[in-house]
Amino acid sequence: METKPKSYRYERKSLVEGLDAQQVRMLVRRHPGMFYEPYPPRFVNNLYLDSEDLRNYEDNLSGAEERHKARIRWYGDLFGEIQNPVLEFKVKKGLVGTKYAFPLPVFRFDQDFTHSKLQRLIQTAELPDRTKFYLRNLHVSLCNRYYRWYYATRDHRFRITIDTGMAYYRIKRDHNQFTHKYVDHNHVVVELKYDQPLDVEADRIAGFFPFGLNRNSKYVTGIETVFL
Repeated sequence: METKPKSYRYERKSLVEGLDAQQVRMLVRRHPGMFYEPYPPRFVNNLYLDSEDLRNYEDNLSGAEERHKARIRWYGDLFGEIQNPVLEFKVKKGLVGTKYAFPLPVFRFDQDFTHSKLQRLIQTAELPDRTKFYLRNLHVSLCNRYYRWYYATRDHRFRITIDTGMAYYRIKRDHNQFTHKYVDHNHVVVELKYDQPLDVEADRIAGFFPFGLNRNSKYVTGIETVFL
């Protein structure tokens, strides 16, 4: 069953260089907004889905007014039997975005994961017919994985995530040895998330940090790193 879409919100990101994750975490803990950790940190895994001509990548690269991303997300181990995977569609309109999510059946992700197995997974999932039809024209274009810390203000109006150890894998249609990969040890990705009415107050939150918060796309970075 589809989860209800989240309200449109801002997601301001920064690709931080020159600071490691522990230093960025210290900045967040010292922030006057009094951020705390509502969840324990964990590994995040994504399989991005795109058309053969990488239409979603091109739209995100060009900054099209309306942009879409489709991905399968899960947490914990990258390989093996994947429990609780979720199909997500991210929709961006200008600077704000929302997300739709659908639970998927358990599947196995390893070197035998192929395009045909992806399509069987989709066809056996409880998805709307229009969603299955749309996904027939997509394939896995990229796998990425990172370690994420979660922070929030006590009223949960502002949330910050810190991602490190970004790994990108090129995925083939028929057989994968996962040898074509890149791991970024030089950057930390920081993201500030909040609802539309809070944009003015968000400037004060972001102003505490010694780096700008604008746009950054792990999908674009990954495609340009291991695919093009």
